[in-house]
Amino acid sequence: MKTYQTNEIKNIALIGNSGSGKTTLAESMLFDSGVIERKGTIKGNNTVSDYNDIEHENLSSVFSTVLYAEFNNKKINIIDTPGADDFIGGVISAFKVIDTSILLLNAQHGVEVGTEILTRYCKKYNKPIILAVNQLDHEKANFENTIETAKQSMGNKVIIVQYPVNIGPAFDALIDVLLMKMYKFNKETGDREILPIPEDQKEKANELHNTLVEAAAENDESLMELYFEKGSLNENEMRKGITIGLINRDILPLFCMSAEKGMGVKRIMEFVTNVAPSPNEMEIPLTTEGKEIECKSDGATSLFVFKSSNESHIGEINFFKVMSGEISENMDLINNNTETKERISQIFAMSGKNRTKLTKLCAGDIGGTVKLKNTKTNHTLSDSKVSILLPEINFVESKYRTAIKAVNESDEEKLGEALGKIHEIDPTIIIEYSKELKQIIIHGQGEYHLNNIVKWHLDNLYKVETNFLLPKIPYRETITKIANADYRHKKQSGGSGQFGEVHLIIEPYKEGASVPTHFKIDGKETKLSVRNREEHDLPWGGKLIYNNCIVGGSIDARFMPAILKGVMEKITEGPLTGCYARDICVYVYDGKMHPVDSNEVSFKIAGRTAFSEAFKNAGPKIMEPVYSIEILVPSDRMGDVMSDLQGRRAMIEGMNSERGFEKISAKVPLAEMNKYSTSLSSITGGRATYSMTFDKYNQVPMDVQKVLIKKFEEEQKEE
Repeated sequence: MKTYQTNEIKNIALIGNSGSGKTTLAESMLFDSGVIERKGTIKGNNTVSDYNDIEHENLSSVFSTVLYAEFNNKKINIIDTPGADDFIGGVISAFKVIDTSILLLNAQHGVEVGTEILTRYCKKYNKPIILAVNQLDHEKANFENTIETAKQSMGNKVIIVQYPVNIGPAFDALIDVLLMKMYKFNKETGDREILPIPEDQKEKANELHNTLVEAAAENDESLMELYFEKGSLNENEMRKGITIGLINRDILPLFCMSAEKGMGVKRIMEFVTNVAPSPNEMEIPLTTEGKEIECKSDGATSLFVFKSSNESHIGEINFFKVMSGEISENMDLINNNTETKERISQIFAMSGKNRTKLTKLCAGDIGGTVKLKNTKTNHTLSDSKVSILLPEINFVESKYRTAIKAVNESDEEKLGEALGKIHEIDPTIIIEYSKELKQIIIHGQGEYHLNNIVKWHLDNLYKVETNFLLPKIPYRETITKIANADYRHKKQSGGSGQFGEVHLIIEPYKEGASVPTHFKIDGKETKLSVRNREEHDLPWGGKLIYNNCIVGGSIDARFMPAILKGVMEKITEGPLTGCYARDICVYVYDGKMHPVDSNEVSFKIAGRTAFSEAFKNAGPKIMEPVYSIEILVPSDRMGDVMSDLQGRRAMIEGMNSERGFEKISAKVPLAEMNKYSTSLSSITGGRATYSMTFDKYNQVPMDVQKVLIKKFEEEQKEE
């Protein structure tokens, strides 16, 4: 393969709802460009893109796949992305390095919920969109409905470049209003014949051509002047205007195809090579320090790793984009995230599991390398003469969680190592070792996500037998009123014993409240003098205020830290549910010592027990995490989704229509969200999606609190 210059490179991502035909389109693009000699099929498990065993089992994409095509004297780097929302991480990582997205629309369904989500991400990351209406040869194809839903979703920026002559099984021709030609296809081979536009189609074609010309002219003043002067634009002038419109996201050109039969594929590749922007025409990325990194081959070398994978017999492969300069074999670079040296011993053009060895890549190009020691996804490597650090990919918030446990305790270390490797290949899977909950919690995008990444890899690659368990909820405990308690710890067993007695008062902590001087203890008004006040910010939120009110030496000052340690132990393992407590003021005002038997352990136990007893008498309440949830659902399933939410103690905050879908905003307790992704998919036939983010802690209803306390007490008895 020759070394392509920056202006000869096109970086695209194939995106679309599940079933829109992205992998099939990728296969046809590779075939038409000569990268492969025959096309594989998804059912045949022999496509270049979906080459992992797990993808063969699912018959769909699970990971994004990096591919390339050489076409029209240009190199097209292609990233085929998964369509399921559970695997959205593959789309987001692709957006970090591509310049144009080809958004496939299934001609049977038009714009789907997944399509709507993807257009949002394109807007968020400022990526141009080329629309491709696929499966026009399907008996249920409806081109007019697809156009209508596209314009409802994306507005009048949708500009028709091609339209089909026939739709359904008879589809074999389309009109291209940019070139003003008709393409006639052989249904068996996909070969095309370029013909004049038939007389009965000329009026429609001319009308759409003029709309396209106007859209192209609107993006450049000089083109607009030409348009007013000549009344039209030539092909090159239109290309220039469309390129500007693409970059500014003011034009969403729409093409037609049957990717399976290869009809229309070569034409969209021509459009990509002729019109889609090259890397140096896009917005200049900034480093973490706000410095511009121009995509030029004569600059300092820098590259960004956007994806990592583990391949059998090869090990870890790092996929990168050359952000500036050039990279060649045996080049030494500095990993600016780890501040370690890396040697790029080999570089490849990747096409699924196939690798084409290269000697050099220029700025803007995408490639892969192996055998890097300390480099992972989101790392920036650069020439040692400069220090370049690019912002990391911000993956979406997790919306599903489960606990995991090795069946055999001897496999726990092996499980930990395997989970670390799984996180590296899919950074949207977050591994949390929760000391509070005493569980390993895995966070992901849904049950389907974790089953198909975590469970599958553990079972098939790492051979670790595991169980998914119901994850515990990180409740918070606090109090609502003042209470006091005392406890004497006394233990005698042979020699020196243990003795410590602690009297304390607790009250709710309130920001800005004055320090009280009088308390009622056993019905009597008692004045306390705070000798020392410690304010502790708790790692899980909230505060603990620890007041030493000892007078007369009833407890020696050297034992006060031990009492605090005992109190902190109980706060770390709350009395009601075993979860963290917070926002409490403690006043230690009296106690007793023994001249021989008193020690730190005695006062730690006495402080912990006295605090626990006082806590239970101080109007304790359990706080639960509440999440803000936003659901995008087709209108015909709105009622079912609302009914389900009501059964989950949800508080509906808003409902509104958005581009053909209904959007529900609500607050829902995390305890009610177990397996919600699976439930929502079942209710809506997989046509809805949601996102959730932590909002705040709210008090649980009293009936729920009683159940939680009883359950915890029973667990303690069993232990």
